[in-house]
Amino acid sequence: MSQEIAVVGSPEFTTGFRLAGVREFANVPDDEKDEHLDEAVTGVLEDDGVGIVVMHEGDLEHLSRNVRSNVETSVEPVVVTIGSGASGGGGLREQIKRAIGIDLMDEDSE
Repeated sequence: MSQEIAVVGSPEFTTGFRLAGVREFANVPDDEKDEHLDEAVTGVLEDDGVGIVVMHEGDLEHLSRNVRSNVETSVEPVVVTIGSGASGGGGLREQIKRAIGIDLMDEDSE
């Protein structure tokens, strides 16, 4: 069974992914994130057809403690956050490593 990529966030954030062909998305306007982001993220995490969830890193602050914990520990689907944080590629590297169990960028492992 093939799984989809889903994007959750503001309409401005999801539009680029939708234009690139991502069909699964949940739009939550910035002024509604405190009320509706938990529900949108939970719905996507529970969807068996979704293998990867993409979110903006800053949106994590709008999640309740329980939903944020689910996002941070989810292996399937794996949640990838994109943002302007200082972690840069290191954060993505750790997320991929957590999802598949190996560090693909480790040059020492062969």
